[in-house]
Order: sequence, then C-alpha cells, then structure tokens
Amino acid sequence: MRTVVVTADHRLEIQDTPEPRPGPGEVLVDVIAAGVNRADLAQAAGNYPPPPGASPVLGLEVSGRRRDTGEEVVALLAGGGYAETVAVPEAQLLPMPRGLSPIEAAGLVEVAATVVSNLVREAGLPLETAEGSAPARVLVHGGTGGIGSFAIQFARTTGARVFTTVGSAEGVRLARELGAERAWNRHTDDVDAAVAALGGVDVILDVVGGSALDSNVRMLAEFGRLVVIGTLGGSTGMIDVGALMSRRARVIGTTLRSRGVDDKARILRRTRELVWPLVEDGTIRVPVEAVHPLEDAATAHAVLARGGHVGKVVLTVRG
Repeated sequence: MRTVVVTADHRLEIQDTPEPRPGPGEVLVDVIAAGVNRADLAQAAGNYPPPPGASPVLGLEVSGRRRDTGEEVVALLAGGGYAETVAVPEAQLLPMPRGLSPIEAAGLVEVAATVVSNLVREAGLPLETAEGSAPARVLVHGGTGGIGSFAIQFARTTGARVFTTVGSAEGVRLARELGAERAWNRHTDDVDAAVAALGGVDVILDVVGGSALDSNVRMLAEFGRLVVIGTLGGSTGMIDVGALMSRRARVIGTTLRSRGVDDKARILRRTRELVWPLVEDGTIRVPVEAVHPLEDAATAHAVLARGGHVGKVVLTVRG
C-alpha cells in the first residue's frame, strides 16, 4: 500500500509498504482522507516520537470505510493515517457525521475530541454558576487554526462568551465570522490589556505553551483555568506563582495522542454525544483550508508551517 514515510533527513516520501495487520480489538479501515495536524510536523522533524506500540507512520485522524462492514467512519489514531489502510482499535471509530464530505470528516475527529476533552472534561464547560451570573468567558489562542476554529464554535454552544487571538487583520475578520465576540491580532494588539479590561477570563485554551505561560496566568479571572495543549512557543516557561495563587487558578496540561484506548473511547463517546448533532445540523462547520493528494504531503505540511490558514489541511488518499 502507499504510505508516507519520513526519511532520515526528515523528508516525506511515498513508499510501498505492507498493509498493517489488525491486533486484538482492531479493525482495518481503508482510508479516504487524512487530517494534517501540527503533531505530524513535529514528528516529521524528529521532535515528537509516537507513543510506545503506535505506528511510526504520521497521521492522527482519518475518514474511511471499515474493511469488514463497509461503513463510512472517522478514526482517532495514535499514528498511521498517512497510508491507504490503517489498523485502529474499534473503540476509536465513530460513524461519519451525516451531511459531511469525507474531506471535511477527515479533519473533524481529532480537533473535536481535543476540544471536548479539554473544554468540557478539564475546564468544566459549561461552568456551574449562580443563577443570573454572567456566562463564562473563554479565550482561545490561535482562533483560525484547526483546533481554534472548532473551539470558538463549540464554546459558543455552551453559552460562553468567546474571545480569541489570531495572527493577522484578516484572521480577526474570519474569527469573528466563526463566532468570536472579540478577536485580537497578537502582533498589533495589547491582548493582556484588552483581557484585563474584561475583568479577566475564566478559561484559556492555549496551543502556545512556554512563552505565553506567564501572560496567560495573569489574564485569568478568579478561579480561572488555563488548559495548555500545545508548545508552539516552547516547552518551558516561567509563571508568577503569586499571581496563580491570588487568583486561586489552575494550570492544566494535557495530551490526547498518548491516552489509552479506554480513555479515548470515553472521550469519543462524549464527543459524539455533544458534537455530532451540532455538525449534522450545521451549527458547527469544519473549515478546510487546503486539500492535497497523499503524494503531496510535504506541500500540506508547508501550509501548516506557514500559518495563517483557516481550519484544516487534508490529504486525499482514495475516492
């Protein structure tokens, strides 16, 4: 089967490789399309090895057809998606949402599971508040990316006020179209001051990591929750512990890829319950910035590396 392989000098090449053999509890999925994620770029650069036992092939999410039943599904993977066929635990499959094309569906499950696990399970949205109190204030960093564009839309459905940071004036406009109440250009706006004027925020979903850590803590309101899910700004940072303590705030760090099958299954059940109806009725859409054939995986990676994209980048594998 055709597979994207990372060479010793970190290039992406198509090679013919043996089809995977499903292990206990796994099924084969013939891949239609694969979502591209920043984790794939990090792995290709040698900075993010797959978890023990996972496929070394890139790719954390696909749409496709179950080999055994022919059902159209989406799959959450620990690896293996940049190939014609993938072996995946059956518990990590969901039916393809009605009304979505396989291209759109390929870019849905990883971001949806990430957002649900972090905004609902970790941050506690919708927040329990006294009757008549103000809705939760949520700040999403990177509002036009794959996770950010989904998180803005999803957080709105919980009743939250949603704010975001982006990287351009055009990004500000697009984030507002997605449902953000306010969007700030991180290159030209004083985001810290703007958030302070709001009285701080209750939840921050952060893909930046180290370089934003101290600023994020200072932007939290009392009892605020900072959920760190990425390290675009580095893996280490400093915080003012006094600021953290005075706010009685929490800093939470999570990853999805290395979770066990049972934990992923729980997240996916909740994701299907909360997200699938919103996608199927059009409340949440899946923006796709670019679509490239599997052979052009390097070009797809370049789109993500440049930044400024809106939504997902997807690889097509078969019709």
